[in-house]
Amino acid sequence: MTADTKCKDHIDHKDVLDFEATYSVKIGLTILYSLILVAGIIGNSLTIKVVCILQNKGYLLKSVTDHMISLSCSDLLVLILGMPVELYSVIWDPFSSSGNIHCKVYNFLFEACSYATILHVATLSFERYIAICHPFKYKSFSGSRTVKLMCFVWLTSFCTALPLLFAMGAEDPMEPFKRYSHTFPSCNRGASNKTICTNLTSKYTVFQLSVYSAFIMYILILASVTFMCKMMSKTMIRMSSGTVSSKANQGKHEILPKHESAEKKSARKQTIVFLVLIVITLAVCWMPLQIRRIMAASKPKDKWTKSYFRAYIILMPISDTFFYLSSVINPLLYNLSSKQFRSVFMQVLRCKVSLEHVNMRTLRKHTDSSQSSTARSTRQLLHASRKYTRPPKRLTSLTKRDTDSDQCQKVSPTEPDSELTQLNPVSMNCSWKIDSDLTLQHIAIEPNRLQPNANGLSETAI
Repeated sequence: MTADTKCKDHIDHKDVLDFEATYSVKIGLTILYSLILVAGIIGNSLTIKVVCILQNKGYLLKSVTDHMISLSCSDLLVLILGMPVELYSVIWDPFSSSGNIHCKVYNFLFEACSYATILHVATLSFERYIAICHPFKYKSFSGSRTVKLMCFVWLTSFCTALPLLFAMGAEDPMEPFKRYSHTFPSCNRGASNKTICTNLTSKYTVFQLSVYSAFIMYILILASVTFMCKMMSKTMIRMSSGTVSSKANQGKHEILPKHESAEKKSARKQTIVFLVLIVITLAVCWMPLQIRRIMAASKPKDKWTKSYFRAYIILMPISDTFFYLSSVINPLLYNLSSKQFRSVFMQVLRCKVSLEHVNMRTLRKHTDSSQSSTARSTRQLLHASRKYTRPPKRLTSLTKRDTDSDQCQKVSPTEPDSELTQLNPVSMNCSWKIDSDLTLQHIAIEPNRLQPNANGLSETAI
């Protein structure tokens, strides 16, 4: 390849100006980013408020609440740290670098908060997977373990982002092409006297390591969450069909609850639906950003052609917009997957929360059910009177011991009813016995069907 051909194919000073968007694109992106930022801050802030209300009212476990609050906080940090800085330093004035340290710290924090989001999805999925598929193991998950999971998420996120502290910095965009000025003197690839926040040419290997490791973690988390959602769905189907065992590790079996309340089943289904939706969201919204990052890591800048560079520049605002949308969509997914969350969310928006505690609601339902069943009942329950001289013929559970000589003594009508309701042969001084398999305490009699017999005992047809 000749020097002229090589110079023609690669980036020059004119191409560097493509880093700065046109004025119309700047206005459009500013409006779009502002809407995303406001919607994300309001949505995630309200999500934290709603989750706290649901947890205080007994509708959410504390472990799930901790996961959801931490996830919302990471989304808020992504929006607050990323969007204002990018709006100014990438869209409006890309060549006004505020310094090497600022560039390093910004990329490090932004990367850490970004991967804290996806790791929170993984830990929430894992926690729900254990609760549904291995309920007895889930009992060992205490509050301290949930806190440890949260610490693990943030520690892993910071470790994943740590290489960017060394790989990113302020650099002249023509720095990678300086060697062409020595190899091919006819190529004008000198310094452009401009600096941008980018991956450093001297730390290209570190940048590659960071991008590829983050991408592998992204793929593994999506695959793991998909697998756990599939297993949770299968377990829910088995439980609905009456299967009470689930194969666990080392050939053992765990007994699963065969009968659950409709509310608990509905809550678990809503959790699975939410996790499926968030996996789809992460796959769609994060993929353009991953493609752009791989483009930057797979080919050194000094080998970028003009077409490759323009494709990267076009993809940049698209990938960033989709990425920030993923931090806004989570509150919408909560509303779509949970009717209870949607109801409280609207109450918080109206500043009028009327949700009652789950215990009060359960008590009220039982009270209403008891009152309605009592109102439907038209029969009156009367205790049997003991004004008789001998046991009735129609009480088949009593057997006569001596039919010739023994007679029951009359019982005084002034004795208390609590004593009369138990037919005790000893207190009645009778030679009758009660079968051992029967405990007769009360006899229900319908008043309109009482027919006195010849012996003075009112009988009823049961």
